[in-house]
Amino acid sequence: MKKLLLGGAALLACAGCLVQGPDFRETVSESKESVFPSLVFIRVITEGTSAGKLEKMQASGSGVIITEDGELLTNHHVVDRASRIRCQLSDGEMYDATLIGKDKDLDVALLKLVAPGGKKFPAAKLSSRKLDVGEVVLAMGAPWGLARSVSMGIISCNDRYLEDCGDYTLWYQTDAAISPGNSGGPLVDTNGEVVGLNTRGSTAGAQGFTIPSPIITDILPNLREHGNAHWAWFGIDWQPLKDFERDTFFDAETGVIVAGTDAQGPARKAGIKSNDRVISIDGEPSTAVFRENIPDLNRALALKDWSKPVEFELVRDGETMKISVTPESKGSVEGKEIEFKRWGFTAKDINRFDTKDLAQMAPDGGVFISSVAWEGNADRAGFKPRDIVLKWGGKKIKSVAELKAVYDDAMEHIDERTQIGVDIIRRGSQQHFILNYRQDPDKEEY
Repeated sequence: MKKLLLGGAALLACAGCLVQGPDFRETVSESKESVFPSLVFIRVITEGTSAGKLEKMQASGSGVIITEDGELLTNHHVVDRASRIRCQLSDGEMYDATLIGKDKDLDVALLKLVAPGGKKFPAAKLSSRKLDVGEVVLAMGAPWGLARSVSMGIISCNDRYLEDCGDYTLWYQTDAAISPGNSGGPLVDTNGEVVGLNTRGSTAGAQGFTIPSPIITDILPNLREHGNAHWAWFGIDWQPLKDFERDTFFDAETGVIVAGTDAQGPARKAGIKSNDRVISIDGEPSTAVFRENIPDLNRALALKDWSKPVEFELVRDGETMKISVTPESKGSVEGKEIEFKRWGFTAKDINRFDTKDLAQMAPDGGVFISSVAWEGNADRAGFKPRDIVLKWGGKKIKSVAELKAVYDDAMEHIDERTQIGVDIIRRGSQQHFILNYRQDPDKEEY
């Protein structure tokens, strides 16, 4: 009986400790209050392509202020092609914002609130640590366009690899509800720090994905200085030593396998080949055992200085060798889209990153049709999106600017001629079309 009483006393003492300790609700409330004043509801006017012509549309998203002078983070896809960015703060104040820099690969954009000189804003702190699985987090933002919303959950996975969603990041996966409109909002830990930028979710909000803050911090200086992430490009695709998805395993404990190299890339020109096993880069050991190790390797390479050669130590057919590769600028991932209204389509420059499959068919660059107006002149002539333009009116076309010059000339001589011959590549096959642009899309009747 005595032992039982002592045990009961100990239990009561422990219970007392629990009661006297911090209330979890208070912890959550304090974390929310640390970042909530920095939360931003964003509305943008964008220019997009619909049915072969450029149109203005309205979209919304979220953001978080990170400096007292009004710098704020959001997603690239929230402000892409924005002609105006309007922001509402948690206290109801409204400001326009200007774009400082953006990166499509990470899906990150840095903005600056347009405010009177000396104005100070509440700024959230970006965390530098990696979260553990099971940690409680808060997702803040404007789901479904409803400003100032908070949801709670845990980190379900802290190193989620999404093959088609970014070459440079592993994601936090969370069951805190992330719905359309939450994009660009902060994910907050119980210390009241921003641990990531909410980016991908679902209509049901069951599982969402967040870009970790340390990865964003890596590119902030470049966004401020260059307006983009300033990525270096080597033209290398990697394969881990143990690839469960491809059921491929290499007999090695260190290094990473070269899966392939871009035909026009610096790595191939320098002599790096498929199946080479790279064991160090600039003297630092490089190993990717699993797919989850690839994004960190890609990001480390992409942050290299363009002007300096990078030394790769590799093993090929049992022989160790060193090859120096000088990277190139990755440049803009997505080129400018131009509308050719009378012809009835929009077109863009082919980009080796954004349209890799088209770039393989046009290794020297070129132009592709990005959208076709329904029942417009191009549609009637048989043109389709992703057709690669070879010649227009007998003139070789290598850029949208060259095609625009042909178009301007055609519009100047519209009273003299209204048809032109066009050579294109469609799914690897060269075809010839005659485009008749007699019909005017600005007129209701032809």
